[in-house]
Amino acid sequence: METGPKVHVRDADLAGVDAMVVGRLVKEYLLQTEHEKAQRFATGFSGSHLPRRYVEEVEDPARAYENARVALAELAGSSVGVVVVQQSQDGLEVKRLWVDPRARGNRVGSALLDAACGGVNTLPVRLTVWDWREEAIGLYLSRGFVAVPTWDERPRLVCMEKPPSP
Repeated sequence: METGPKVHVRDADLAGVDAMVVGRLVKEYLLQTEHEKAQRFATGFSGSHLPRRYVEEVEDPARAYENARVALAELAGSSVGVVVVQQSQDGLEVKRLWVDPRARGNRVGSALLDAACGGVNTLPVRLTVWDWREEAIGLYLSRGFVAVPTWDERPRLVCMEKPPSP
């Protein structure tokens, strides 16, 4: 049985060359999200310029994510995905999860999510996802996340949580 190329997930070195790669992947994620929101909410977004609130994540991820864990997924020697996880006193929150569309179908998202939830977790892991991202929701459900009451006021945003490991 052919399993395809192996995905390798590692912590990103935001003090080095990985900062540029993380910035590029996060920018792709944010641009895609803004385009999708424009289609659904008529936000008026068009083009390639992100709202100012996102600029630091793209231009200076080391600063933007100084209190987060950032991991990169590599497939056949290329960085094709990123996950950003922040810890609070009551749990972990997946803030960004992105896989280059050309790498999808190779279990990159699964590998990143597994790395984000890593091992025995004594705290819940939370995330939000737009309700139209059915494939992402399917991935989260397959990894033990469940929909929970919202903590975010934005319409069409689904809040999900994975309970702590036993």
